[in-house]
Formats: sequence, C-alpha cells, structure tokens
Amino acid sequence: MNAIKLSLLAASALLLGACATTVKPTYVSPTQYQSLNCFQLQSEYNRIQQYLNNGVQPAKRTGMGVGVGLGGGWGSGGGWGIGPSVSVNMGQSSNTKNTEISRLMGEQEAVLQAAKFKGCPMIPQAKAAQ
Repeated sequence: MNAIKLSLLAASALLLGACATTVKPTYVSPTQYQSLNCFQLQSEYNRIQQYLNNGVQPAKRTGMGVGVGLGGGWGSGGGWGIGPSVSVNMGQSSNTKNTEISRLMGEQEAVLQAAKFKGCPMIPQAKAAQ
C-alpha cells in the first residue's frame, strides 16, 4: 500500500514539475530600436516592464476555423470527380501567457542591446514585488 502511495506522489510531483518551467526570452532583433534615442529607449524599456508588472494578458482567440473548398478524387464507383468539401479545424493557439511574456522579455533584451550599442546609460527597472 505504501508503494502505491509513493508512486502516486512521485508521478504527481513529476507532472506538476513539468508545468512549472521558467520563461526564457524569445530572440528579438535590436535593429528595430536603432532609430530611437537614449530617452526613447529608456521609455520603451520602462513601458514593457510596466506591462509585465501589471500582468500580461494575451489576445483572446477562439482556436476554431472553418474552411470550404472544392476537392477532387476517386469516387467509390471507380470514377474520378470533383465535389465540395468542408473542413473544421479546432486547435490550440500558441499565443499563451508564457509566450507573450517570453516575447516581451525578448523585446527588453533587444532594447538593452540597442542602448548598449548607442552608449546609453540604461537603468533596468526591477520587477515589482507582488
């Protein structure tokens, strides 16, 4: 009986541990920030940090699509034909909270790289205590 409880505990710990991954920044090219001056770079960094501090909400998506088309193929009677087709697609959107946080962290890294290239004295803000 103890072995069953121990194995259930180990399995649940593995499942919960797999869900608790850290978010890493996605690569964003710093070239899009080259035209900004030092003040604008600091403002952009602060704006992104404020958004992260307030809680990120990804855009809502339905995750469902319907398509209508024209298809062709071999029929059951041995002949070839063209007929209408309808497809329904239900999938999962990759636009989750973690992907949005990852993108924003990548943008912050790009702003810092652009500021370093320009020689700007950037002052990164620390994350607000929650």
